[in-house]
Amino acid sequence: MNSVGLDDVVKALNFEVVYRGDRSDIEITTSDINRPGLQLAGFFDYFASERIQVLGKTEMTYLDGLKPEIRQERLCRLLSYDIPCIILSRGMDIPDYLVECAVMYNRPVFRSQLVTTNLISRLTSYLSSALAPRITRHGVLVDVYGAGVFLMGESGIGKSETALELIKRGHRLVADDAVEIKKVAENRLIGEAPELIRHFMEIRGIGIIDIKAMYGVGAVINNKPLDIVIYMENWDNNKEYDRLGLVEEYIEILGVKLPKIVLPVRPGRNLAIIVEVAARNWRLKNMGYHAARELDNRLNELLQAKKS
Repeated sequence: MNSVGLDDVVKALNFEVVYRGDRSDIEITTSDINRPGLQLAGFFDYFASERIQVLGKTEMTYLDGLKPEIRQERLCRLLSYDIPCIILSRGMDIPDYLVECAVMYNRPVFRSQLVTTNLISRLTSYLSSALAPRITRHGVLVDVYGAGVFLMGESGIGKSETALELIKRGHRLVADDAVEIKKVAENRLIGEAPELIRHFMEIRGIGIIDIKAMYGVGAVINNKPLDIVIYMENWDNNKEYDRLGLVEEYIEILGVKLPKIVLPVRPGRNLAIIVEVAARNWRLKNMGYHAARELDNRLNELLQAKKS
C-alpha cells in the first residue's frame, strides 16, 4: 500500500504547526478526509480513524457550546484513536482544551488559512496524486497539440530523435527514457519525468542535452495525461500493417486502456509528422469524426447505389 509521510503533507500544503508531537513515523495511507462532527456528538461507530481529521467552523462552534466536562470526554475519546492528525481551517484560534488533549495523546495539530471546503479539496487532490498507483516505463512522453503521446519501442529505434524533432516543431517534452506513470483516477494516467533526469534528453552520438536550457521553458512541461501510445518498431516486410485504421488496438497500463498505434520505422519516413497526424486524428476521433469510418460509409453508400 502506498503511503506519504505526514511531514511531506504539511510542507506541500504549508500548514502551520501548532503541536507536532514526537512521532516521526506517521504515514498517510488514504486520500479520504473526515470531518468528525458525529464523533464530537458521541457517535463513534464506523469511525474512519485512519483519515486526516479536519475541524471547521461548524465543529469548533459545536465544541465551544458544550459543557467543559462533556467536551473533554468527547475530545479525549476522539484523540484516543490512532488518528494521523487534526487540521483546523480558516486560521481559527486554537483553544487550550484542544492543545491539552493533543499533548495528552501525542496527536499532531495543524492550522490552515484556507476555508474548510478549499482545504479539503486541496488536501484530497494532493493525497490522491501522492498515493496513486505508479509504475515506471521505458519511453518518451511528449505533449503534441495538447495530446499526451507516449512513444515506446526498443532502445535505439529513434524515440528521442523523433521527440527532438517534435520539440523543434513547437511541441513540449515531458520525459525522456524513463516515464513515471501514476493512476490518478479510474481511467486517467499522468506521466512525468523522474526528478533526477527532468528536462534532459539523451541523443546517441551527442550525449545528454538540456532541452529547457537549449529550447527555453516553452519546450518542456512537468507532467501530462497519457492519451495515445505509439509503438515504434523496425519495418518488417513480412508483416501486414494496418492501412485503413478501422480496427483499433489498445494497450493496458495500470488497468487503464489507451489507444495504441504501431508505427513501422524505416529510412525516409518523417516520424515527427506522422506523430503529429496521429495526435490530430485522435483529437478528431474524440470530437466524433472518424476518417476511416467516413470513407467506409461512402464506399458502402456507393455500392448500395450501384445495386439499386
